[in-house]
Amino acid sequence: MTLLATRGLTKQFAGLHAVENVDFDLPRGQVRALIGPNGAGKTTFVGMLCGRVEPTAGTVRFDDRDISDLPAHKRINLGIAYTFQITSVFANLTIAENVALAARRSLRGADVDIAVADALERVGLHEPPGQNASELSYGHQRLLEIAMGVVQQPRLLILDEPTQGLADSEIEAFKTLVRDLSATSTILLIEHNMAVVMETADQITVLNFGQVLAEGTPGEIRADRAVQAAYLGTG
Repeated sequence: MTLLATRGLTKQFAGLHAVENVDFDLPRGQVRALIGPNGAGKTTFVGMLCGRVEPTAGTVRFDDRDISDLPAHKRINLGIAYTFQITSVFANLTIAENVALAARRSLRGADVDIAVADALERVGLHEPPGQNASELSYGHQRLLEIAMGVVQQPRLLILDEPTQGLADSEIEAFKTLVRDLSATSTILLIEHNMAVVMETADQITVLNFGQVLAEGTPGEIRADRAVQAAYLGTG
């Protein structure tokens, strides 16, 4: 059953099409990777899904409800969580306070503390919870932001370049985390690391010049000549 769908989704900036006429269907419970060259329109596309970018044309539906005109905070309330390509943690708050702020959208009281501890454990962020977020490395700020998404127990979790800045061992742990999260959340993963994409995604959508170039399983995408020529560099 489809959880998220777009029809004719389009965004123009100064007359240029960043995203053009995209039809997209994401079934409930799927891990979908969104890949493509730099400038393909991936971040603009997910910005429209989250309500942070207003489309020029087209519709976004979530759980069979038209959410095209809903602001970002109301989409969060429906169960859509989004981690940014550039980290958006609150640098002057502690690790625990960052995650607690996200948790309080759906939890209260002592449940928040339990949920915070669980989210930090799940993403593998083991620094002291009372440490300021500004003291974390860039990669660990990424993990903190993922924890802020995880703690919301979202129906749809959108992760934009989540492995950027992570060490190899942390990337391996992230792959395990995605498999774990997929039991309870639908996941849309925007990622350049092809090992992560090929090992975690059920299906892959390829964007190029703001349009869908191809969709399919990891094996199908790896063998697609148009994808090879445009992105994978093997054509």
